[in-house]
Amino acid sequence: MTAATDARLSPEGAPAPVEAPVKHVIEAVVFDLGNVLIAWDPHPAIARAVGAQQATRFLADAEFDFMAWNHEQDAGRSWDEGEAAALRSHPHWELAIRAYRVNYNESLTGAMENTVQIVRELHAAGIPLFALTNWSEELFPVARERFDFLSLFGDIVVSGQEGVAKPDPEIFAILQKRIGHSLDGCVFIDDSPRNVEAAAAAGLDAILFTDTGHLRQDLAGRGLPLAPA
Repeated sequence: MTAATDARLSPEGAPAPVEAPVKHVIEAVVFDLGNVLIAWDPHPAIARAVGAQQATRFLADAEFDFMAWNHEQDAGRSWDEGEAAALRSHPHWELAIRAYRVNYNESLTGAMENTVQIVRELHAAGIPLFALTNWSEELFPVARERFDFLSLFGDIVVSGQEGVAKPDPEIFAILQKRIGHSLDGCVFIDDSPRNVEAAAAAGLDAILFTDTGHLRQDLAGRGLPLAPA
């Protein structure tokens, strides 16, 4: 018997009890909104004005880069400024550029009900819930009006209101101040790999959303009170 082994034995020679690992306590769950809880697709809004084929061409135009342009509004730029900048650089896309904001409601194609059900179950169980979303300050009221489940969140951090958007680390510092929980005690769900990576770097337990079934399994596996899929 080695000295190391002997040190783990009680005076009677029985093995000393091994302490159970400390279970990580989840303080809160933070959800992204777009394409996690609310389905978003800019195509129908733009197609309303220019037709489906032109909308597809516009969204595929790498030189214009709709997603990068839209991100600037998510990060706080006004839509008037955003449209003016786009029209200066790409005047041939004027109808498509203007169509998105005018028909914005059509880009929100519906609640993702299976994921919303997870939110409802967590809320019913008393789990603190928050949202962190990249969304224009000017357009977010459209979602507020349409989707009543947003009232289940204790707070919603909207990037456009803060002037900074995911994956910028600053937005996660703002999140921590707003929600009053340590980030390492929070689970975060987002459909963007870049945002998930940034959230993990900020200390959150970050989950990449792919579908509701896997999300339910991931959350239940962390000890959250959810019914089986």
